[in-house]
Amino acid sequence: MIKQTISALIVLICVSLQVFAQTPVIQRVDPTNWWVGMKNPELQLLIYGKDLKGSDVSIDYAGINVRQVYEVENPNYLFVDLYFDAALRPGKFDIVLTKTVTQKKGKQMIGAVIKTTFPYELKVRDKHPKEINSSDLVYLIMPDRFSNGDPSNDKFADMADPDSDRNNPFLRHGGDLLGIQNHLDYLSDLGVTTLWLNPVIENDQPVTDEGGTMRSAYHGYGFTDHYLIDRRLGGNEAYKNLIDAMHAKGMKIMQDAVYNHIGINHWMMRDLPMKNWVHQWNEYTNTTYRDDSVFDLDHRSNSDFLVHQNGWFVPFLPDLNQHNPFVAKYLIQHALWTVEYFGVDGWRIDTYQYNDLEFMNQCNQALLDEYPNMFITAENSVKYATSQAFFVKNNLYLPFKSNCPSPNDFVFNSSIGEALNEKFDWDKGFNRLSYMLAQDILFENPNLNLTFLDNHDQNRFFSVIGEDMNKFKLGIAFLLTCRGVPQLYYGTEILLKNFKDPSDAEVRKDFPGGWAGDPVNKFVSSGRTEAENEAFNFTKKLANYRKNCSALHDGKLTQFLPKDGIYVFFRQDDSKTVMVIMSQSEAEQSLSRARFDECMHGFIKGKNVVTDVMLNNLDQIQVPAMSVQIIELLR
Repeated sequence: MIKQTISALIVLICVSLQVFAQTPVIQRVDPTNWWVGMKNPELQLLIYGKDLKGSDVSIDYAGINVRQVYEVENPNYLFVDLYFDAALRPGKFDIVLTKTVTQKKGKQMIGAVIKTTFPYELKVRDKHPKEINSSDLVYLIMPDRFSNGDPSNDKFADMADPDSDRNNPFLRHGGDLLGIQNHLDYLSDLGVTTLWLNPVIENDQPVTDEGGTMRSAYHGYGFTDHYLIDRRLGGNEAYKNLIDAMHAKGMKIMQDAVYNHIGINHWMMRDLPMKNWVHQWNEYTNTTYRDDSVFDLDHRSNSDFLVHQNGWFVPFLPDLNQHNPFVAKYLIQHALWTVEYFGVDGWRIDTYQYNDLEFMNQCNQALLDEYPNMFITAENSVKYATSQAFFVKNNLYLPFKSNCPSPNDFVFNSSIGEALNEKFDWDKGFNRLSYMLAQDILFENPNLNLTFLDNHDQNRFFSVIGEDMNKFKLGIAFLLTCRGVPQLYYGTEILLKNFKDPSDAEVRKDFPGGWAGDPVNKFVSSGRTEAENEAFNFTKKLANYRKNCSALHDGKLTQFLPKDGIYVFFRQDDSKTVMVIMSQSEAEQSLSRARFDECMHGFIKGKNVVTDVMLNNLDQIQVPAMSVQIIELLR
């Protein structure tokens, strides 16, 4: 009898252990929470854990309907479609997985019903994104290279890249979000209204061999967990704190979105939901980086198009398959979650042309449906206005129409660099600028183009123009008076310089004074050289004038063909008329108002907004060699 009891107990223990081994375990749910009152009443949950296949999903909460549960190739994932009734209220509830586990013993089937729960919350929407438009000045910061506000988060031994070394240009340097927050007064004083940060999402990537040099992912473009801000930047709370502090000062934040790829160390790459979550090739296939294979709708080959679109950007950045509807929803919902969770005001989309363009329209529209004035600008490093226009809202009659409001204006960027470095001629020098603006007929709203002199992927502007202060002022003046949404790269205002030689790290140097113990602090005038203060004060004066000048935001731009090395254009609305005179002539000249009477009629004097000097006679304006004048015309 005792032997029989022991035998039965052993069988029961064995069955229990086998049942326990098949028990579903939920490790995470994305999005991590959601909100009531969204215009789209649908939400798709990604549930990840162990042995989830075969589970029923239920939620006992008024106003939530579980529409469909999807099992995919990997039994550790479930995708669950929810529908929210209009009367849904905020609150907390459990997501319940119920799974019947059976075990055959002899001729009998022994079963057990297992329940697993995971807490979830619906919150009240309290974020109201501020509109980013042509009245703003955007300042681009690479967080790792700007300022270190909290040295305790410089490195973590449990991360794939545990090092931090400011002496190595390819490793992390310790800049963080608190460091940026500590310098908001500097930025506001400069005239900045909006920050664009290179990606802040977790990049728990190992160092990678790039051209024979081991480099870290300090730049941020290899996400490893969409729902975490990188600990080395301060984490989720530091990002919230920064954005709250910015909003309190009337400033705005633009987040860098990466939809095209993820990091090779992304948590999903260790256990893919399905094989086609990323683009798969029989052998490694890199994108061609050729945008013409996308916009050339008449002549391109299908093979070139597919390699460009589905090839990987680099070997350590797997290419996401946005044709997979689960991938598409995951990315779109993360964008919406980011706006509501952190309060971001706009988006800069990295590597736009490499995404599936129908997906991008779907993603943009989801954001615009919830936030109709959301600023979305697309990065396409292209050479020609036609290809730049193709990827955004345009006036082209084509079967594909993009709904992205704004391009990163690479044509503007290349035109100003070339114009300043060339001798004035029929199609050179400032003629490049007038021709560039003449092509605005391609864009639905060129006043939303994000214009820039340099950024984290470009040679530093001061080096491009041969470290010439006159050219620097011409470039800054054109940026801040031309149409578009101007963007300034961190340190340009204090003449940071360098070419991308031997690598991008050369144009991503630390901002001097951002670290305790720096020998100089260029956040303050006493730490800057005379030339640096001249550049800073020029930029500050013009940026702050622009901030309050509606004519430079939305006023009509009228340009006159450059002549004798002088380029003149006007910005005017009902309240102001501003005359911009740019000279790349080697000699001083006198400019007669007769040619410009259609814009100057009725004005008898003007004020140089940079020097504050009054011009009481506009009949003849003296134009020094290699100079710029911004004149507010007065009656």
